[in-house]
Amino acid sequence: MTSRPPNLHQSTVRLPHDLAIEAATVARARGVSLNQLIIQSLRVEIDRSRDDKDFRSRLALLIEQDKEILRRLAE
Repeated sequence: MTSRPPNLHQSTVRLPHDLAIEAATVARARGVSLNQLIIQSLRVEIDRSRDDKDFRSRLALLIEQDKEILRRLAE
């Protein structure tokens, strides 16, 4: 059994074959692992989402909806 460093979540990602090949090639050209490339790409996308006003509006709506659901469940 292999141990994983703390605070890491393991996920399976299904990619279209052509995207997987391109991503692996980009990672090799950058001298990083495919895992590192995916982590970097996710960080960039999350940061971009934080700056997106429409995203922030949708997020605020989800938070309000979740609050209502949690309130009903607590009754």
